[in-house]
Amino acid sequence: MEATVPELPEPSSAAVSATASSAPRSLAEALRARDDVSLGALLHARPDLLSPVPGDITQLATRAGTRASVVRALDRLDRFALQTAEALAVAPDPCPYPVLESLLAGEHGSGSGSREDNGARAELPRALGTLREQALVWGDDERLRLVRTARELLAPAAGRPSPTGLGPTVAEATAGMSPTRIQEIVAAAGLPATHDPVSAVTALTGLFTDPERMSALLDEAPAEAHQVLGRLVWGPPYGEVTPNPTPPVRWLRDRGLLLPASARTVVLPREVALHLRGGLAHRVTEPLAPDVPAEREHRPQLVDANAAGQALAALATVEELVKSWEHAGPPVLRAGGLSVRDLKRTAAGLDTTEPVAAFWIELAYAAGLLASDGEADERYAPTPAFDDWVDLPPAERWSALAVAWLPATRTAGLVGDQDSKGRTLSALGPELDRSAAPEVRRRVLELLAALPEGGSARQDALLARLAWERPVRGTSELRARLAQWTLTEAEVLGVTGRGALAGHGRALLEHRDPVPLLAPLFPEPVDHVLLQADLTAVAPGPLRRELGDVLAVLADVESKGGATVYRFTPGSVRRALDSGRTASDLHAFLAEHSTTPVPQPLAYLIDDVARRHGHLRVGAASSYVRCDDDGMLNEILADRRSTGLGLRRLAPTVLAAQAEPGALLDGLRAMGYAPAAESLTGDVVVTRADAHRTPARSAPVPVPDGPPVPDETLLGAAVRAIRAGDLAATAVRKEPADPAAPAAAPGELPRTSAAETLATVQAAALTGSAVWIGYVNADGAASQRVIAPVRVEGGFVTGYDHTADKVRTYALHRITGVAELAEEHL
Repeated sequence: MEATVPELPEPSSAAVSATASSAPRSLAEALRARDDVSLGALLHARPDLLSPVPGDITQLATRAGTRASVVRALDRLDRFALQTAEALAVAPDPCPYPVLESLLAGEHGSGSGSREDNGARAELPRALGTLREQALVWGDDERLRLVRTARELLAPAAGRPSPTGLGPTVAEATAGMSPTRIQEIVAAAGLPATHDPVSAVTALTGLFTDPERMSALLDEAPAEAHQVLGRLVWGPPYGEVTPNPTPPVRWLRDRGLLLPASARTVVLPREVALHLRGGLAHRVTEPLAPDVPAEREHRPQLVDANAAGQALAALATVEELVKSWEHAGPPVLRAGGLSVRDLKRTAAGLDTTEPVAAFWIELAYAAGLLASDGEADERYAPTPAFDDWVDLPPAERWSALAVAWLPATRTAGLVGDQDSKGRTLSALGPELDRSAAPEVRRRVLELLAALPEGGSARQDALLARLAWERPVRGTSELRARLAQWTLTEAEVLGVTGRGALAGHGRALLEHRDPVPLLAPLFPEPVDHVLLQADLTAVAPGPLRRELGDVLAVLADVESKGGATVYRFTPGSVRRALDSGRTASDLHAFLAEHSTTPVPQPLAYLIDDVARRHGHLRVGAASSYVRCDDDGMLNEILADRRSTGLGLRRLAPTVLAAQAEPGALLDGLRAMGYAPAAESLTGDVVVTRADAHRTPARSAPVPVPDGPPVPDETLLGAAVRAIRAGDLAATAVRKEPADPAAPAAAPGELPRTSAAETLATVQAAALTGSAVWIGYVNADGAASQRVIAPVRVEGGFVTGYDHTADKVRTYALHRITGVAELAEEHL
């Protein structure tokens, strides 16, 4: 059984000396050797390092090695960069480049340690460059070092195998083992006895890393032992054993090929696993991102037209949704959000499913069109911004929705899921924000934009690409769900058409105005309908706003689509009469906006409802009914359905009621009558409801995914500040005149008395030399500065600040101490 294991090369003593003298000895030294562009790239890739701006390079290196920052950086690596870091975590520390290459790509040649070239060798410099740029790896190619925190996170531990599936080394697995037991293993493996456990472990490690001797040892193993090793070789490397293990397991355990991890558990040492794997850290390396090919290619004009149709339907849906909440919006739950019952009711009103209704609700909320009114009986209602939005041209209204959707962190797809405490997440609730949503949304659209124009991709290909770009478990699962929701939302919103990115969707992605591309695709609003004899009207396209508003009161929407069908009913006609219109108004309106004559059944319906409308009058007694036809009043009194209204006759033409006027109106209408409300003066009350609006509300602000990425201006200023602080922190100071006086430690502020401070800065001002000072500002923040004093008066020192590259004034009482610079650093 031939195998090769990567071994450290034996460099010459001259090479070791040269490398030791030139290679950085710490992460701080490696960062200090970077130029400003490279330092800015690090801060751009890891913006959390800027909160707040580090005082110098040493602080930057310390912060870059903290657990929270390293975890965040690892979470944002692509699969091959992460696999490279995982390989370094199980490699020798420091690790030469050839050893790392063999762990990822195998040995060159056709031996068992080779692997068919899948691009790992060619892509390794890129992956290693990513790790170096993000300060997760430092050192030259001869001495690559993974940041200690990253090694602790990725290396194997007793209760946590490595992501590579490798276990601990022989030295780690035998720590705490009795010297006698170690000598027994050495003897069983055919090695000579040693005088101490350290040399014994070294001898055993040497055996397991020697391909020829290791192959010879394994050739003696029983066939069943090879099966046991085969089950552990790719991980997890731990297995349970009984107090009396089988002969194959006992054979492996006696020779150290399996080492005890606990009383009932054994582990496969890393060196053995690497030999069996042919020196490979991963079973499968994925150096190249999976392709996202075009599954189908449509004509771009067809895609744009399809997306425009979806966009027009989206505008109608959002407008219908918000208007349905302007008179009696749903209440806000005590914990915030919309109740399940109200979501179902809204979905039924929009003729859609509950998940889609939740998306429209969240979209209207993200665009600032809906909000809670803040009243004691808190309800959701349209905002004043809705009135401005409905007056915009259709393309501009769509743009406002799309611009709100793309960066939104509120995730409608989570509605109906449960939180960590088992509570159901509700629409408009407080726990729907997912900071990764905008990045995933934009990335999905970018992958679609990379396809040929009009091309659509398979969902599984998109998900595979996203999983490669962010492979960390948990992160990738959420991103997959976000990607699926993005594809659905983009289609119903009209960003995509038939799965392909539309032209106006591409403009949205590229921060261009989508309105000029979308506006020509929208049909011109029509100012007419087609009246039919079955009491319906067909709108052949989007109606002008004035016509649509009136028709929405006069008729009920029966079906939607390319042409909207409205149905006239007695209730809808009465609704129009209640709004203050007369029968003649309605006849004139229909005749003006219909391309066909008004059908006789519709004219009869309007006249019949109008003739009965207002024949009964309801006022407040608590309430009363007034009618000139006493026979009709007798009929009402005789009807059993009027019992609950508490009616009694006051006069031949007047009935008094115990019910309130509103309840009386509803009761009589339920009995088939058409009463009208009456004012104190006897006039018919126009019952047009006033639309409820919330106070002015701002759209919700997306929750950022960590610190924002800094712009070039901020990066430049941060790099200058870090360099300046480092100059002050590393400036070489003169030795104190008093041998007994303690010298300031590196990074520590100097300490001198007030008199000594004043004398030193005055002398520096006279000689024009620079000094090193410690300074505490008004906020209590301490810093180190290198300044050249030019004037000392009134308790202040003014001079050129080398660290800030400008002239500044400092209060003497805030200077903690001062030291002169060494001659060669003046």
